[in-house]
Amino acid sequence: HAQGDPFVQQIVDGAQAAAKDLGVTLEVSQQAGGTPEGQLKAVQDFVNAGAKGVATSVPGESMAKGLNELIASGVPIVQFNLLATSVNAPYVGEKSTQSGRILGKAIVDKLGGAAATGTVIIGNCFPGFPVLENRAKGVEESLKAAPGLKVLGPFDVKVSAVENYNHWEQLYAANPDAKALIGLCAPDVASLGKLNAANGDKFIAGGYDLTAQNLAAIKGGHAYVTLGQSAFVQGYLPIVLLVNAIKAGKVANPGFYNAGTQVVTAASVDMANG
Repeated sequence: HAQGDPFVQQIVDGAQAAAKDLGVTLEVSQQAGGTPEGQLKAVQDFVNAGAKGVATSVPGESMAKGLNELIASGVPIVQFNLLATSVNAPYVGEKSTQSGRILGKAIVDKLGGAAATGTVIIGNCFPGFPVLENRAKGVEESLKAAPGLKVLGPFDVKVSAVENYNHWEQLYAANPDAKALIGLCAPDVASLGKLNAANGDKFIAGGYDLTAQNLAAIKGGHAYVTLGQSAFVQGYLPIVLLVNAIKAGKVANPGFYNAGTQVVTAASVDMANG
């Protein structure tokens, strides 16, 4: 999903590294957005073309039936980054609700802790995706530690870089006194950093992923915190799981593999998953 996004490319890089290490051929298919129908068709096309196994993000429960049919036929499937819990396959990704709690606490602490007041805006580039909804729950849970904060959203801020910036710009224009803006997706920190810089760095910006653009916003002081979710691991480990399953002549057993969380500010990097 989200073809061209730097975070997604880091996942692809991890998968390509695993394929090289394990001596298998990796083919990649991407779609510009994140429709479940498009993603399922890509998986089915790979299998019809003879692929021995497929790693895929699962941006909707509507993919579950089709994926489970492939798994029942003996084709190993591994989920990464976005999952459907009803798919009978392992998942490699973050502990999403907990990562939201970490991000929310970082923002509350930066605003002054339990005594913090003002408006906080939350944006979600893919409303309805379980991982992102879980992040939102975690963020909102931590923000409640400061009763004086007024939380708006989550609002749909879209995933393409241009649309993402435009939506954040509109939200900030409608709430110019907002103390913090929090994004749940890869493009947000870069957009918020650019927006903050254009407005005198008046708000606290936080979000997700360790793309070059996001890290530049952190380093430049235009955004405060971004959480990594081990994109390389999310690409590498599914290929390992697929190869192991193929060698064993069976599908990959369901289970959760925690890719981990990293907390990055301009002052430090905390490997928060231990």
